[in-house]
Amino acid sequence: EALVRWDDPEKGMVFPGEFIPVLERNGYIVELDFYVFEEICRMLRRWIDSGEKPVPVSVNLSRAHLKHPDFMERFRRVWEKYNIPADLLEIELTETLVFENIEALISIIDQIHQIGFTCSLDDFGSGYSSLNMLKDVPVDVLKLDRAFFRGEISERGKRVVEGVIDLSKKLGMGTVAE
Repeated sequence: EALVRWDDPEKGMVFPGEFIPVLERNGYIVELDFYVFEEICRMLRRWIDSGEKPVPVSVNLSRAHLKHPDFMERFRRVWEKYNIPADLLEIELTETLVFENIEALISIIDQIHQIGFTCSLDDFGSGYSSLNMLKDVPVDVLKLDRAFFRGEISERGKRVVEGVIDLSKKLGMGTVAE
């Protein structure tokens, strides 16, 4: 997963929890998402050109993109510019997007799949999850929220995680634990 950090010359390391909400409020999060996506494509191209075996990388997609119905076209152009195998790129959505406009989200996932990218649902189980959502939203990977794994995990908690993993397998989805 491509993660963003801000190394400010005066403040030092600024973590996403501090600057991402500001970028989401002012709309610049969209430009950050595109910047990260292009940097990942550039990095993958370097790896391929140098003979290294690249690994798939996921990049986050902010809900702010939903305001622009044709935003996936910009992702497509960047991807084509670097000529990266589509299966090396995963677009990561947060489960909060599901509850804002499920029809728009399904359309976006369809566009992601049409290009050939993998699509994952991040923070699954962080409070918004619904089994009903799993039947409607055609993502490829569930990323289980770290809350499942904090502290000592009870037997009941283990069974819940095992059940989610088993259900994911039955739905043909992969799982990742944060």
